Amino acid sequence: MSGPGLNDFVIKIGTVNGTGSASANGLLMKSIFRMGIPVVGKNVFPSNIQGLPTWYEIRVSGDGHAGRSGEVHMMVAMNQATYDQDLAELATGGVLVYDSTWPRPQLESRPDVTVIGVPLSQMCSEVVKAARSRILMKNMAYVGAVAALVDIDLSVIRSLIEETFAAKAKLIDSNMQAVQLGYDYVKENYECPLRFRVAALDQTKGKVMIDGNTAASLGCVYAGATFGAWYPITPSTSLMDGFVKYCKKLRVHPETGKNKYCIIQAEDELAAAGLIIGAARNGARAFTPTSGPGISLMSEWIGFAYFTEIPVVFFDIQRTGPSTGMPTRTQQCDIQTCAYASHGDTKHIVLYPADPGECFDFAVKSFDLAERFQTPVFFLSDIDIGMNDWMVNELSWDDTYIPDRGKVLSEDDLSKMESFSRYLDVDGDHIPYRTLPGTDPKGAYFLRGSGHNKHARYTELGHEYQEVVDRLHAKWASAKDAVPAPVVTKATSPTRYGVIAIGSSDAAVTEARTRLEADGMPVDYMRVRGFPFSTEVEAFIAGHDEVFIVEQNRDAQLHGLLLNETRVAREKLIPVLHYSGEPLNYRFVYEEMMTRIKLRKIA
Repeated sequence: MSGPGLNDFVIKIGTVNGTGSASANGLLMKSIFRMGIPVVGKNVFPSNIQGLPTWYEIRVSGDGHAGRSGEVHMMVAMNQATYDQDLAELATGGVLVYDSTWPRPQLESRPDVTVIGVPLSQMCSEVVKAARSRILMKNMAYVGAVAALVDIDLSVIRSLIEETFAAKAKLIDSNMQAVQLGYDYVKENYECPLRFRVAALDQTKGKVMIDGNTAASLGCVYAGATFGAWYPITPSTSLMDGFVKYCKKLRVHPETGKNKYCIIQAEDELAAAGLIIGAARNGARAFTPTSGPGISLMSEWIGFAYFTEIPVVFFDIQRTGPSTGMPTRTQQCDIQTCAYASHGDTKHIVLYPADPGECFDFAVKSFDLAERFQTPVFFLSDIDIGMNDWMVNELSWDDTYIPDRGKVLSEDDLSKMESFSRYLDVDGDHIPYRTLPGTDPKGAYFLRGSGHNKHARYTELGHEYQEVVDRLHAKWASAKDAVPAPVVTKATSPTRYGVIAIGSSDAAVTEARTRLEADGMPVDYMRVRGFPFSTEVEAFIAGHDEVFIVEQNRDAQLHGLLLNETRVAREKLIPVLHYSGEPLNYRFVYEEMMTRIKLRKIA
């Protein structure tokens, strides 16, 4: 855990929500990326429209680490209300940059921090007339100040500005003027660059910066989804926004101009779930994006889809709970909710992507699994993945891909059958055949969420009901070999310790175990990517004396799911829990695991 240096440091920008700082912060991060340097951005923002504190954290990592480090080396303090908090967060030897238009002598209170004042507001007011424009230009001015301090190439910044405002050329010069103001002032008044700075690398070729919701929405299009319904909810709305954008580009008939898709904003989450079930029953690949509160409201419909065996996909972009919780903070608090959503004996297929690259791939996989197994599938992401930009490999696509529609009977198939029973296990694989409305009268049946037998007829006979729900469980269990397999990273030497994580915890866990090994504490790592758990999961736990379960919730939900769905010994599993709502950082994982390993060695 060395201090900051060349291509290895963290910049954090504290601003006020609604002041247009997002564009400036993204410009800083993308400029570093364009210089060939691995970088990742984390946005911590309030749930109101404007007026409250917001922060953006940029980690520069020449080694390619994608998680938070847990330290801040440069704080750009643009919000007077959070000066004290921002100053306190700086690591020893860090740099505080602030708008010195209004003198703040209290900023000098930390002798171990360098304070750099730049009269951003004053400079912008001298050259910009409109009040709103001055606010926006002040953001671009701090981009220039930071660029001077860490040695970001101004030509790269200019090229990004030119791309951004290609349709509004007059804005290019005004934005660059503001950047230049901040850059020149710092160059003239302070020694720069700092000891932590950037230098061009060649490590971003074949990489893109993209957020998980955008990647997932593109995956839905490529998977062949044609119907989406949703009720807006943070942080999933941008997934549907992306689907709308890509459908308008890729799903419009080139000759007629007619849309080859249907998207409905429903009156609530209940309606959205009902709409996608209806669309899927009629043969469309259908989905809804939502978050934990939405899943709660959809539970009755989810149970209906499970029991009637209708293939739909639920994209749950997790936020904090309970209740409304903190809508713009991240957590992994829907793990058990999605595994068992609805009342009664229900178990669902769940996928756990770790980054936007997997969001694209797993979105496609979700639809294939839903139709193959005729069941709801849950795509479980979170705010960190969904709404933050990550550096991932360029998205790739196999043009030979054919959607897995599962067991769908055609008109010809039905004509050869004496009779059709919707829920009959004909092949012994627990998956019945289904029909689409209008194919042939022989394939018609009454769809019901009440007790039914294998022939789709109403029943209250216990043995007939039990036969159906037993088959449903067996069908679910058989999916353990179809969901994405776990990823195992072995230590360089034998070890009695293992660690398991899912989703966005991966980046922090990966870096933590690398640093643990460097410090003489080797740990094997398994990243679980799907539920039901494959046999590999139980084998991994059995192969270690103790296994740390790292997750982002208070109640150790993954830990509980492992205990519930495997035969492992409880005493082997050690929860490591992070649930502040901020993205997980590797220092937390490192320190928690190191402390517990040392205690166990002493004991």
